[in-house]
Amino acid sequence: MARSRGNQQRGGRESVVRSVDGGLAELIPDRDRPAGWTLLVDGAPQSHVDLDDPAHLSFEYQRRIGHVLDLAADKGRPIQAVHLGGGAFTLARYVAATRPRSTQQVVERDGALVQLVRASLPLDPGARIRVRTADAREALGKVPDDWADVIVADVFSGARTPAHLTSTEFLTEVRRVLRPAGTYVANLADGPPLAHLRAQIATAATVFPELALIADPTVLRGKRFGNAVLVASALPLPVAELTRRAAGDPHPGRVEHGRELTDFTGGALPVADASAKASPAPPPSVFR
Repeated sequence: MARSRGNQQRGGRESVVRSVDGGLAELIPDRDRPAGWTLLVDGAPQSHVDLDDPAHLSFEYQRRIGHVLDLAADKGRPIQAVHLGGGAFTLARYVAATRPRSTQQVVERDGALVQLVRASLPLDPGARIRVRTADAREALGKVPDDWADVIVADVFSGARTPAHLTSTEFLTEVRRVLRPAGTYVANLADGPPLAHLRAQIATAATVFPELALIADPTVLRGKRFGNAVLVASALPLPVAELTRRAAGDPHPGRVEHGRELTDFTGGALPVADASAKASPAPPPSVFR
C-alpha cells in the first residue's frame, strides 16, 4: 500500500512512497508545474511527467530522445514504437501527445512500479499504449519482425543498464524488430574514462551503419558522469537537424557523427553476450 510522506506540496499534493521490486519508489510533486511529478527509485531520478502537458520533457536526456522521436517520421504522423524500460511512461506519453493514433508497447520489468504509476499517474485511456510487465529482451523477442518505427531503450536496474541489454546479440534483435527505415535510440550512462560508452558505440556499429551520439560536451570530454543518447539506423540520420535542436536546448548538447564519432570510440571493441557487463554505477554525488 502506498504511504504519503505527509509533506504538503503545491495544491495540497503529497509525495507518494512505495516499495517496488527495484527498491523504494517516490513520486514527488513538481513545485513549478501543478500537474508535474518526478519519479525516483532509491533516490535516483527516473522520470518526470506533466499530466496536463505530456509533451513537456523536463529531463535533458529525455528532451534529446524527444528530438529523435520528432524526426523519426513526418510531423504528427502516427508511428509504432517499443519502449524498453517504462519508468513513468514519459516518452510513451510524449509520442501519444505529439503523434496521435500511434501504437506503442511499453516493457517494464518492475510490476509493482507499473501498478504505482498506473494508479497515481494514469495514462490517457484514448492512447494506444500497451504496458507489459516483462524482461526487456525477452519481450522484444516476442515482437514481430519489421514491426517498429522506433525502439527506445531506457532500462536501468539499480541505476545500471543490465548486461544482457548491452550486447551485439541484443542489438541484432533490435534491428530485427525495426522496420527498414526504423530508428533505435538508447539512453546510456557513463563517466570517466567512458569505457562503457565507447564500447556501446562499437557494439552498435556492428549492427547499424548509421550512428550518432548526443551528449553534454563535459560528458563527452570525460569530465563527469552523465547521460548520452545513442541513435542508430540503417539509413542516414537527420544529423544537421539533431545538431540544431540539441544546441538549442536549455543545456546545449553536442552531436558526434561520422569520423568524429569513430575517433571518439577510440578502438573500443564490441560487446558480446559472453563478455557483457552492466553499465557502471554512478557515483553518489550524481544524485545529490
